[in-house]
Amino acid sequence: MSINFNDGKWLNEPASWHTDETGLTVTTGEKTDFWRETYYGFTRDSGHFLAFPTGDSFTAQIRVQGEFRTLYDQAGLMVRIDEKRWVKTGVEFTDGEPFLSTVVTDGRSDWSVAQPFKELEDFRVRVTVANGALRIQASRDGSFWPLLRLAPFPAAERYEVGPAACTPERSGLKVRFSEFSVEAAITTGLHDLS
Repeated sequence: MSINFNDGKWLNEPASWHTDETGLTVTTGEKTDFWRETYYGFTRDSGHFLAFPTGDSFTAQIRVQGEFRTLYDQAGLMVRIDEKRWVKTGVEFTDGEPFLSTVVTDGRSDWSVAQPFKELEDFRVRVTVANGALRIQASRDGSFWPLLRLAPFPAAERYEVGPAACTPERSGLKVRFSEFSVEAAITTGLHDLS
């Protein structure tokens, strides 16, 4: 089911955003981020997240377009139970280039990066949550979906899911989100990349 971006609820609403018939455009605020404790010792919950409620299992996917150029520029999907249990996944700029990134947080954050493809100014990300597990896939074309991460994630009766964007080192990143949908959790095999 396609989602109307106007139906979401902002956590840390950006000063500049708008919707049109095809998507959502967000411009990030200064030094926005989501992180809890690990390595850096700080907690940040200031990133922009447009939340949509879900049940206890689902698959969500979204198309992300932007020019990611500054350290830690990031955009993608977030799944959230509360401020201590959440996941963000999508693009993140680090070490001079964009990577596909996932941060899984259950009290404390972890961080993993991968680069199954380097063309990350226009890509799609898909998250499936079911039975205490989180499956994350990404795609350049919406047809071929390599696995990025399979991780445990707390089972809950409901989650929130939606687009998220942050710029911990600056402001002014413009990101376009489109083709956002939330459906029943896919049940395809882990190695089925369709």
